[in-house]
Amino acid sequence: MDSIREQLQIFTRRFDSLNSSCCDECCGQQVSMVQSHILFELRKAGTPSMQQVAEELIMDVTTFSRQAKTLEKKGLISRSVSPDDRRVILLALTDEGLRVLRQIDLYMADRIERIFSSMTPFERETVIRSLRLLNDAVIKASCSQHPDTIACCN
Repeated sequence: MDSIREQLQIFTRRFDSLNSSCCDECCGQQVSMVQSHILFELRKAGTPSMQQVAEELIMDVTTFSRQAKTLEKKGLISRSVSPDDRRVILLALTDEGLRVLRQIDLYMADRIERIFSSMTPFERETVIRSLRLLNDAVIKASCSQHPDTIACCN
């Protein structure tokens, strides 16, 4: 098991180091990894509540709120009150947020393509399949430990 943990830690560090320079090189915005994850989730979900995105990212709502305020100040997201429940804040990407996210997508696609370029098509597919299996196993393990957690049901 130590070698699995070690390999996961090495991969995480190396992949994070790829991401750390992303925004300086691709979109000109100082967007942290956490903030880019928020932008990504907003695009995926449309106009979700702050609570929904915080749960999806497994992030404390207070921490998430600070990140959302920063993104709003940068003009990358907008916040509005839900017409159905005035206590709920809805989030959406602005045009600038969508532009920045598209730049990040292009940058990361190029970086990932460079990583995969040294692999055969079979090796690529094996890695992708393995990542899906690993992600599914993490969800199953989380759900069995915390059956009442909403985020694990996604």
